[in-house]
Amino acid sequence: MSGQSRIRTRTASGERPLSEAYDTALLDLDGVVYAGGEAIGHAVESLETARDGGMHLAYVTNNASRTPQAVAEHLTRLGVPAGAGDVITSAQAVARLIAGQVPEGARVLAIGGEGLRVALRERGLEPVDSLTDEPAAVVQGYDPTVGWEQLAEASYAVARGLPYFASNTDLTIPTARGTAPGNGALVEVVRIATGRRPQVAGKPLPPMHRETVLRTGAKRPLVVGDRLDTDIEGAHVGGVDSLLVLTGVTDAGHLLAAPPQHRPTYVAADLRGLLTGQPEVAAVGAGFRCGGWTASVRDGTAALDGGGEAIDGLRALCAAVWTEAGEGAGDGVDTDKALARLGF
Repeated sequence: MSGQSRIRTRTASGERPLSEAYDTALLDLDGVVYAGGEAIGHAVESLETARDGGMHLAYVTNNASRTPQAVAEHLTRLGVPAGAGDVITSAQAVARLIAGQVPEGARVLAIGGEGLRVALRERGLEPVDSLTDEPAAVVQGYDPTVGWEQLAEASYAVARGLPYFASNTDLTIPTARGTAPGNGALVEVVRIATGRRPQVAGKPLPPMHRETVLRTGAKRPLVVGDRLDTDIEGAHVGGVDSLLVLTGVTDAGHLLAAPPQHRPTYVAADLRGLLTGQPEVAAVGAGFRCGGWTASVRDGTAALDGGGEAIDGLRALCAAVWTEAGEGAGDGVDTDKALARLGF
């Protein structure tokens, strides 16, 4: 199996199923395991098979609103048995970050949900709601009930010069009705009001990776996600391998256009990719072959010949476009016709 290279120009290959090659899957939730509260197709049975084969499953989310226990109960209802210890949140990561910079037992102005408050208490910190409670720091975590009064309170405290933290800065969050503003959008409100930026713990930054490794004890982890700018970049920052599944935010076009830090080690249509090996992507003449497909870039346009499984064609295209792009993004290559041929 291939580890992280400095500049990835093709997806890695291996005969062993990924669930056997890695000891722990660090799974994102929204867009990977479920969407809109319901399980994504093939997720439940794929995770059951991987777990029965000995792979440890850990669920890693930037969403700080719910407690690990609530997330675990949700997963269990969907048919994915999980305990609170299997869930790692950005609230836990930011609470550890804060605890390292304020006195033990300090009060923290917490703008967010119960997940954030529970994580602060776990670190011996006391969440409070107002600047008049004399907090030692300010932290923002996503919660759908956060309104103007809480954002104003955070702004007053940040403007006073208190240490400022955020669980994550994802600008959007998926919901059953579509895409909605995420914690990053709320952080921007406070930044605009105060001119200050927070210390951030969530993916793709190191505090989240550190929290995950500490809590899971993973020796050979595989990050599994649907977002290039959090899941895959987080794996790149942490120096571990990654699997991108095409069941969430990232589509084939975004994948081909990815700069080096957003290029996954492996690509699969869905979580069934955990249960198989990954086919070789081989250089052939001026192009790259995977399965029955051969891809190349000619005069700034991606070309595709052959036939077979669409995901193999996408892997071949990744190699051709990423090689052409080198250290840059692949958005300078026209991939529309090639992707249409694959049905993406």
